[in-house]
Amino acid sequence: MAFSRTLLPGPRPDADQLTADMVGIGMRFAAAPNRHANIEDTLIHASEVGMGEDDLRVLSVLTTWFGVHHARVNADRLVRVLEQHPSRRVRAYWASIAAWQEKDRRLKRLVVGHEGEPVDLLSVGTDFQILRRGEDERFAGTAVRVPAGTLRDRAADVLSAELLIRQHAGYRNRVHMGPSWRSDLWTLLERDPDLRVAELARRAYCSFATAWQVAQDFGLIRRAQEETRVA
Repeated sequence: MAFSRTLLPGPRPDADQLTADMVGIGMRFAAAPNRHANIEDTLIHASEVGMGEDDLRVLSVLTTWFGVHHARVNADRLVRVLEQHPSRRVRAYWASIAAWQEKDRRLKRLVVGHEGEPVDLLSVGTDFQILRRGEDERFAGTAVRVPAGTLRDRAADVLSAELLIRQHAGYRNRVHMGPSWRSDLWTLLERDPDLRVAELARRAYCSFATAWQVAQDFGLIRRAQEETRVA
């Protein structure tokens, strides 16, 4: 059977698993971390909970996380998945995040792709709260209207890059190699060097050709290291 690439994440996990995934990528919630959580899947699922289910706590920590760690996100995959996302509120949130992080030009397509009037973060009372307190500076003039003080922004809610490097191998490899398909493939191979190429590509959401090339490179280095130990 021919290999068929997909970029879309699987179904959203249940609340406990999603919490473990969020903790795994460095968000501070009360749960044991899934240290192998896919970064982009987790970000997208967290934004669905935040925007679709009005979970302001999740949305607060997610927004803070992105402000700290956006440079380590595989923006190509994130953008391409969100361009197809069925929820206008989720797309509006990410368009706002991209506008806030305008210096990260990799995210520009999220802003350009947003159409229509801004959406209100709160189901009721947004106008009143903005008149009373003003707008959250991170979202001012973007696709989502957020009253100031609605989304908490505390650095202590997320792990620093130094701590996340120790916890999440995929994040560490993105720091080392850049936020690329290659770094994610390398992380998967470090966990299971015998993964078949098609399965490797499926788990990394990349093309078969990219997975094949990285598998060849990983195997070459692995053999060289073994020969060095023998010598």
